[in-house]
Amino acid sequence: MKSSLVAVSVAVVVAGLVTALKDRAAIQDMLGLNQPAAPQLMLMGRISGPDSPPKQPADMQSIAEQIQATAGAQAPINAQPQGELAAPQPDAVAQAQPQPQQPAAQRPAAAPTNPQPAAPKVDESALRYFASRGDKARLQAEISRLQALYPNWVPPADPLAVPQSGDKQLEAMWQLYSEGRYAELRKSIADRQGAEAGWQPPADLLDRLDVAEARARLVNASDLKQYATVVQIGAATPSLLTCADIDVLWRVAEAFARTDRTQRAQDAYTYILKTCTNPQERLATMQKASGLLPYAPMQVLLGLERPDGNGGREFDSIRDDLARNFVAAGNANPDLAVSPDYLTLVQRLAETQGLASDNLLLGWYHLRRENYADAEKWFRAARAKEDSASASQGLALALIAEKKEQEAEDVMYKWRSDSKDATATYLAATANLMALQPPANIPEEVLSRIATEIIAQKYVPTAQQFGWYARSLNQPQTAARWFETALRWKPDDEPSAYGLVITREQLNDHGGVAEVQRLWAGRSTRIAQLGETSALTPQVRAPLPGPGQAPQLQQVQPQQFQAPQTQTYQPQVIAAPAPVVAAATPAQRSIPRQAEPIQQASRTAPATRGARQARGCSTTVDARLLDPQSALNRGWCLMDLNRPMEAVEAFEAALASPTRKVREDAAYGQSLAYLRAGLSNNAAVAATKAPQTRQRAAELQVSILADRALAAFTAKRYREALVYLDQRAQLQQERIDLMVLRGYSYMNLQMYGDAERIFNAAAAVGSKDGYRGLADLKDATHPEGKQ
Repeated sequence: MKSSLVAVSVAVVVAGLVTALKDRAAIQDMLGLNQPAAPQLMLMGRISGPDSPPKQPADMQSIAEQIQATAGAQAPINAQPQGELAAPQPDAVAQAQPQPQQPAAQRPAAAPTNPQPAAPKVDESALRYFASRGDKARLQAEISRLQALYPNWVPPADPLAVPQSGDKQLEAMWQLYSEGRYAELRKSIADRQGAEAGWQPPADLLDRLDVAEARARLVNASDLKQYATVVQIGAATPSLLTCADIDVLWRVAEAFARTDRTQRAQDAYTYILKTCTNPQERLATMQKASGLLPYAPMQVLLGLERPDGNGGREFDSIRDDLARNFVAAGNANPDLAVSPDYLTLVQRLAETQGLASDNLLLGWYHLRRENYADAEKWFRAARAKEDSASASQGLALALIAEKKEQEAEDVMYKWRSDSKDATATYLAATANLMALQPPANIPEEVLSRIATEIIAQKYVPTAQQFGWYARSLNQPQTAARWFETALRWKPDDEPSAYGLVITREQLNDHGGVAEVQRLWAGRSTRIAQLGETSALTPQVRAPLPGPGQAPQLQQVQPQQFQAPQTQTYQPQVIAAPAPVVAAATPAQRSIPRQAEPIQQASRTAPATRGARQARGCSTTVDARLLDPQSALNRGWCLMDLNRPMEAVEAFEAALASPTRKVREDAAYGQSLAYLRAGLSNNAAVAATKAPQTRQRAAELQVSILADRALAAFTAKRYREALVYLDQRAQLQQERIDLMVLRGYSYMNLQMYGDAERIFNAAAAVGSKDGYRGLADLKDATHPEGKQ
């Protein structure tokens, strides 16, 4: 009877111990480890954590005392190492069986149908070793490792109570492990196995050695930037991926980010912020993530921020730097919409901390989004604090966009040689300054320094503009020298060749005109047909580059060349460039074809057609009485006199020719005549009367679509106009006048965002219609401000 009561008491005590040991938090509190063991990071970024709710801590000391009191009476339990629970022997179980008449509540349970698996046998010698040396960090790492390997294992209440092995050599091996001398440990194991047949090291020691060596390889691969190896080792050793070794988690997250697996990197950082509790480590995690992850994933991580207990948030100390990083990301990507909160924060920093870098961040951010007034404001503030190349370059680009080219040149002159970007910005400012219409009144000292820099850089666009500028001041000899200089630097620059040929014609240099026409035969229609085309001044404007981008040149709407008024501009003398020895031509960007005013969008025929002989058409003649070739010539003559409907009849007569070439020209001419008369449908029909070359067919289609777009817009069929414009844009780059037409179509459809984008693009290249569109758009969207 006495033995039965003892056995029952032992069973109750053991059951209480098992329940208490399952409370991991209570064990960590007893050991002084405030940081709970972290769940394993499975599958490199997938998180698995404990699902059971927290329990109340148990009185481990009293339970241990009960075990020790009972152990004196029960030898079988005492024989088991402390920290492991042994199953009762069969005899003891039989003695402990209660009598049948006992209440059912006190009766031991029958053998279960599905017996629970036995508790795993775990080598806990490492726990005792680390606990005996007070190494709490390694002790916690060992607990986390064993929990990852044995999910049902419960740490002992007191690792110091784990029995010593009494093996001095094994203790020495653990010493080598704790000191990180893994190679010596491997040798010590091998030596003992050779000396003692049948001796095997504890499995726990070998497991820990494998993990430690894997960690060393992972850290080494990370230091050598072998990120694929880092990921591979981490995947093969999941027990490394716990909060107990936060550095390994950081390295694995970085490896994902460096190998363009942003989502996996985000998963790793998310795991840390959801699982790990150390405040310093969480803060460092955000700092590391901010240098590797884009804007959107960082917002997800910031959503895991916790209160700091003092009325603030745990990442408040780095929030200013995070805001700066986010605005910088917006500078690099103009399509990124950074939260206004971050912009406001950086603005406050710029106003209170006095750092020019904060002003620059805001300036570039607004410049990249074409908010030129705001960009100018912040760049000026940056220059006031610290006049730098970056601040001056940004300000110059904003000024160019705002049509303040002369100030832009003055701002950048000091920094023109600071970098390639600075030089490119200065050259763009000079080209835009020289291209202004009407021509700007530029002081002689400014002209002189621009000329010196242009010659030094062999910059073709500004050299060409010097030629046009000299023509505006009635200095044709100087203009010719500048055009010749531009052609020496870039022999295939057609606008400079055109400027040279019309200037030589002005100087009555017939030989020079013939020479230019010979060199450009077959390459430029307007040079070949000089005398049939009025002299236009092509203007080039440089689109605004972002940080680190050189400006590109784009031709904009030409205007009829006019000499400056004497009452407005004082006569100036432009120095002609010194003769330049022909050198290697630097690569230059091509300039798109000229744009036309919006009111002529569909009235201007394509320029390409064969050369024609001189002819007269001032008298009235019935074209049907003429032979086909004469009718064709009369049709072109009538087109030159802008009498398109009479030209239609002449081309119709020429269509009767048996010669294929005459029929082609007649059909082409009749289509152009109908287009000039605004009859795009008739033009489309005329184009089918004879086969056309691919180039002519494309030109006609482009012109017909433009005419139909204009007709649809005039009829207030704005969606139809957009369809025609889209079809035309697939065939040829959209002209400025048609861009403006597209903008007004959007505005009439109340698609104000699209309209603003189009008008801004047109205004950026100097289109007055673009600026007018912006003003009309402002009146439409803010009628209360209309005066």
